[in-house]
Amino acid sequence: MKLAFILDQLDSIKTYKDSSFAMMREAALRGHRLFVMQQGDLAWRGGAAVGFARALELTGEEGDGGHRWYQAEEPKETPLQEFDAVLMRKDPPFDMEYVYSTYLLELAEGQGARVINSPRGIRDHNEKLAIAKFPQFTAPTLVTRQEHLLRDFLGEHRDIVLKPLDGMGGASVFRVHSADHNISVILETLTHYGTRTIMAQRHIPAIAQGDKRILLIDGEPIPYTLARIPKAGESRGNLTAGGTGVAQPLSERDREIAAALGPVLRDQGLMLVGLDVIGDYLTEINVTSPTCMREIADQTGFNAAAMMIDALEKMGKD
Repeated sequence: MKLAFILDQLDSIKTYKDSSFAMMREAALRGHRLFVMQQGDLAWRGGAAVGFARALELTGEEGDGGHRWYQAEEPKETPLQEFDAVLMRKDPPFDMEYVYSTYLLELAEGQGARVINSPRGIRDHNEKLAIAKFPQFTAPTLVTRQEHLLRDFLGEHRDIVLKPLDGMGGASVFRVHSADHNISVILETLTHYGTRTIMAQRHIPAIAQGDKRILLIDGEPIPYTLARIPKAGESRGNLTAGGTGVAQPLSERDREIAAALGPVLRDQGLMLVGLDVIGDYLTEINVTSPTCMREIADQTGFNAAAMMIDALEKMGKD
């Protein structure tokens, strides 16, 4: 197969923990051909959706002998339908440039390209707000930019988490108590004085045991979750915020959530999804560039990247 990955800059990728690298390595081991693009390489030209793609060869891992982990050829203009799959793996923030990329990728789909995850599916599933489609699994949640509603929510629950709808990695996430003297400035900062919508959730004490990442591949969960445990004095489990990842088998509740969401998300073209679960509650649905494959493989030996390439190979035969 010819597989094209849309990524951030290659030199920014940390191969020892990057799920895109894990998938590329697994694909290369099976003899599939790799190509890479950035967002700026997508274009609509001559009535076709094209990408200025570079053929990619893996030469090792980051730091192996001090050498770069890849070799890339010069970019070549290629209609996107010429690839067996185009994997959209650009990290958030989900800004208008990201939206424009999904429009171009959707045009490519109309010309026969297979894009993963589905551009429409990505647009329709804001990673924070998509949990509202599954309220049976969520903690009390409010989405608004109105200060009085946020204050009422804080008054009711007394210990809450506030976060923007377009971030990643725990950026700009605040835990707020009812006695917090900084509530006004926090609300002003997050809502930009009432001009941006944010999310408030009741604080879930089970965060102390970790913010669990459940990976769904083609609607099915892998058998392990990565519990990202906050460091001392921190309420965020994100690895980028200093959390420690501990792989563990899925709980019964984890499996219940995965079983309910997996087929629904798969049917909307979302082949690779990361569910975030704290305790018994679904907190986010990650559809842009879900990660944690490397950490789970390193700790358990389970190769989620292989499961993903299996799904791509099966898709190619259908």
